[in-house]
Amino acid sequence: RLTQPNQAGQNDQIGEPHGLVTAPDGRVLYIGRGGADASQPVVTDWNDPDVGKGKGQIHVYDPKTKKVTLAGELTVFGNKGGGDELVKVEEGLLGIELDPKFEENGWVYLHYTPHSQLDRDKQLAERRVSRFTMDLTTNKLDLASEKVLLKWPVQVHSCCHAGGGMAWDSKGNLYIATGDNNSSQFSDGYSGNNPEPNYKGVSFADARRTAGNTNNLNGKILRIHPEADGTYSLPEGNLFTGKETDEGGGKTRGEIYVMGVRNPARISVDKKTDTLYAGWVGPDAGEPSTTWGPAKYDTFAVITKASNRGWPYCMGNKQPYRDRNLPDPTKPLGWYDCDHLKNESPNNDGLVNIPPMTPNNIWYSPQGGAPDYPRDANGVPSYKQEEATYLLPWLKGGGQAAMDGPVYRYDASIPNADKWPSYWDGKWFIGDFYDADQPRHAVLTDPKTHGDGSIPVHAESLKKIVPIGNDGIKNLMDWKFGPDGALYVLDYGRGFFTSDAKSALWKVTYTGGAATPAAGQLARKGQ
Repeated sequence: RLTQPNQAGQNDQIGEPHGLVTAPDGRVLYIGRGGADASQPVVTDWNDPDVGKGKGQIHVYDPKTKKVTLAGELTVFGNKGGGDELVKVEEGLLGIELDPKFEENGWVYLHYTPHSQLDRDKQLAERRVSRFTMDLTTNKLDLASEKVLLKWPVQVHSCCHAGGGMAWDSKGNLYIATGDNNSSQFSDGYSGNNPEPNYKGVSFADARRTAGNTNNLNGKILRIHPEADGTYSLPEGNLFTGKETDEGGGKTRGEIYVMGVRNPARISVDKKTDTLYAGWVGPDAGEPSTTWGPAKYDTFAVITKASNRGWPYCMGNKQPYRDRNLPDPTKPLGWYDCDHLKNESPNNDGLVNIPPMTPNNIWYSPQGGAPDYPRDANGVPSYKQEEATYLLPWLKGGGQAAMDGPVYRYDASIPNADKWPSYWDGKWFIGDFYDADQPRHAVLTDPKTHGDGSIPVHAESLKKIVPIGNDGIKNLMDWKFGPDGALYVLDYGRGFFTSDAKSALWKVTYTGGAATPAAGQLARKGQ
């Protein structure tokens, strides 16, 4: 454990953990979303100008001094405590990344919801990605240096699903994960496709307005190329150019690389292959329904090209939900066709004909890993629990919140004895906020087929290495390998919408052990 509990009344060590990044010189920067601390009251009354006001905090751990510096605080909308979805909020300081030339320019990118842009009347807010400059000597952020790269609206009448993760590829493209900005209620935990609930004309229960909408930046993984002057350009190969003339034109956004994701808190890019990896949290249904579709699936995906990952129409390996619409959203309509998707929501301002779903590699429910079912002539699964086959029997959910991790790359030139051994090279780390039956594994996928949704060919548990339990890393929030080859992990703590004594930054190092037996040594005598 690298950080100690905060001093009374302060967040001197850590805020409400929500993401980390490692610098080339070994420093670790980590953020606090903006939940309550002793110095910040929780204001939930929309008539109060301070409603939801919180402190999004950036801390720096210096391995040379073994000390933590509070680099800066952003005033964010993100502090309304817990409770009902019409009270709590998941906005705030959501993501952090460092410029590829951080050692030269000190540039830090932050994904957050500024309190200053809150519209209390319409209960709308602004999400933005901004660049700040950090003093590399003092570890202090210059908040006045802000350059706003990208901004877009979010509804904040109802919680939830903000996403937040960011990552770079080798070409200088920045990936930004955004949640579907949608309530978990009003659809019985199945597809978030109820068009009726709204506040002053803005839907908060229909993810077809966001994740399934080609003209909305929520429920996406965006890909932009930041420029030195604080603007950005669009790389080739995104899902749209933004200049499509289909259906009259003006119905796409060129920043979209991936659409159809629900709540992607974490994403990563393999530094060897430039492949994007992502995980996102699913809905709340505890079991499949022959009327409405699959149980809640949390999802991990290897993403090799621009694509639609399905939400809120389909999940897993093209398992569709049932449509619903006005005038009676309680009435089930037809099953979605995952290969020929249409967004016919009254809340859609994008294309009606949207890209087909690309199947995902890993999905899991309370019943088990990668449930699949017999399908009828139209390709619709039976969704009968007794007929399920579990393609990944080592995996199970329950309470679940997927947390994507890195692909480890062994570097023999690193002199640090803390680095993980070559055995783990090329393995993708997948985890969950929870630590009982939920995943905390290293998996291998087939590079020839993983872009098309093939399931892993190998998996092994990490629960004895990245320890679980109340005294271990119980609530996994983020994990990344540092330049020293060690694994850095954020433990959220033991509450919600706050930090506590268990909120911490950890370092997981290799301590040595017996050599892995050769194949011949595993065979029994005489064989």
